[in-house]
Amino acid sequence: MCGIVGYVGKEQAAPILLDGLQRLEYRGYDSAGVAVFGPAGLQVKKSKGRLQVLKDLTHDGADLPGNLGIGHTRWATHGEPNDVNAHPQVSRSGRIAVVHNGIIENFSELKGQLLHKGYQFKSETDTEVVAQLLDYYFSQCGDMVEAVRRMLNAVEGAYALGIVSADAPDRLIAARKDAPLLLGYGEGESFIASDVTAIIRHTRDISYMEDGEMAVLTRDGITVYNEQGQPVTKKHHHVDWDIGAAEKGGYAHFMLKEIFEQPRAIREATAARLQGGRVILQDLTMTEEEIRNIGRIIIIACGSSYHVGMVGKYNLERMLRRSVEVVLASEFRYSDPIVKRGDLVIAISQSGETLDTMAALREAKKRGARILSIVNVVGSSIARESDDVLYTWAGPEIAVATTKAYSTQMAVLNMLGLYFADILGTIDRQTYSEMVRDMQRVPEYIEKILESAESIHDIAREICKSEDVFFIGRNLDYALSLEGSLKLKEISYIHSEAYASGELKHGTISLIVDGTLVIALGTYGPLFDKALSNVVEVQARGAKVLALTTQTHAEEMGRHVPMVMTIPDIHEMLLPQLGVVPLQLLAYYIALERGCDIDKPRNLAKSVTVE
Repeated sequence: MCGIVGYVGKEQAAPILLDGLQRLEYRGYDSAGVAVFGPAGLQVKKSKGRLQVLKDLTHDGADLPGNLGIGHTRWATHGEPNDVNAHPQVSRSGRIAVVHNGIIENFSELKGQLLHKGYQFKSETDTEVVAQLLDYYFSQCGDMVEAVRRMLNAVEGAYALGIVSADAPDRLIAARKDAPLLLGYGEGESFIASDVTAIIRHTRDISYMEDGEMAVLTRDGITVYNEQGQPVTKKHHHVDWDIGAAEKGGYAHFMLKEIFEQPRAIREATAARLQGGRVILQDLTMTEEEIRNIGRIIIIACGSSYHVGMVGKYNLERMLRRSVEVVLASEFRYSDPIVKRGDLVIAISQSGETLDTMAALREAKKRGARILSIVNVVGSSIARESDDVLYTWAGPEIAVATTKAYSTQMAVLNMLGLYFADILGTIDRQTYSEMVRDMQRVPEYIEKILESAESIHDIAREICKSEDVFFIGRNLDYALSLEGSLKLKEISYIHSEAYASGELKHGTISLIVDGTLVIALGTYGPLFDKALSNVVEVQARGAKVLALTTQTHAEEMGRHVPMVMTIPDIHEMLLPQLGVVPLQLLAYYIALERGCDIDKPRNLAKSVTVE
């Protein structure tokens, strides 16, 4: 959730740190700060609010000379968002500064021990405990690296840490456990960051820290140690996407840019995997025998990735004739799940660092399941801990509200289903061929939908003042409605709920009164008549209805509903890949009309790396 960047080298650190923090704004935050060591010693500047406040305070970093520093954007977990609780947190000596992502679970116990030793605390944060512990251990041993080792042995929980000290003026120290942190290698300079976007302007040579590792960075290089204190050799990765991919490129918001990037992103995800009328997954290591021996399939994910899993349940069960269960990762890890050897667990995550999904993955692996992950970020934690990984190749996604990550995850999951079904012999050749053909048409059809963006904007203007919205749908339309509802609520702050249409009579319809906005999904052809019946049903209670359907059914739907959005006809199992696009556009334009901060919605973060 929070963002970390650190630098040691030949250049002035503060402008580099501020630039990196600006590129991490999309992750969500409520305060920001930097600590720089220079001629004036260790200087710390931090402030509540947007990064611009900090930039103004430091004249874009010019007021902070020095070639070593750390920066942070904080999302409040311990203590309210204010200047005191903002990171970096500083030791009582004023000589050690710490930035931290994650949660120190035993901070209360450690704080009590330090209070007993005479330490006083200024903030409400768990992170200040780290700074004060370092102060204490350094006073005992006189070596900062050893002090960090002792501190790491004392703390429990999740952390990505960046540490600078006036007593180690040539080095930056980093440590990681259950929170993402990467290392960047430059000429005469070294970096740490919680996301590669923070440092891509300066280096494309990176490595990912593993749990339990500590790194010591100087301008001459980086040394990484494992939990036993032994040096380890890190595998380097080259970042090959262009920096322009992480910039707006003329669009008003990253979200709009990423909606329009979906045709390209899906082509990237599918082109090499759809060849000669077949699905080819060369990056999958599972043998045909292992695929035939799959027992249950369990999909674990959070948020929009969970909604991808809901679509996947319908499609995979239809294609594979295997039981598929979709479980929220945050619930899976605490439910004493029934998982056994032979089960396949599919973990879906855009960042590959989602803490709940990572914990669920580990629980499933411990119980004997095979793990296959679908992620976007190459080398991410979930990818590294999986038996197999299928990358979505969507490129960087900056807006908090996911769009192209959702679409590419769905594309990959559909290809996986076809690949398995072909081996299992559970799909006929005609259906297989039609699916492959139509998968290749998805980007073109999305481009056609995007051409109607302005007409969706017109609808948004008409309904943007609604305060309660209900999405209804059946089968795949129900699974899609979950994502449509989430998109609307997370960026427009409108109360929105998604319901299976068949549940209306079981209580939900009591909420429908005159003027209530209902967004009715009727794209799934086999159940169109029932979807239309539900439209008539809510209209009889006074609902104002906006419908989404296919071109084939547009005329019939239009006889009953004044507002209709349409998508091209395509194979039934691929309809959600098209249907999500007008729902994304609708949410975007409604939020735009309501004056919301679309790329950085309140209280939300891009990558959820804490519970």
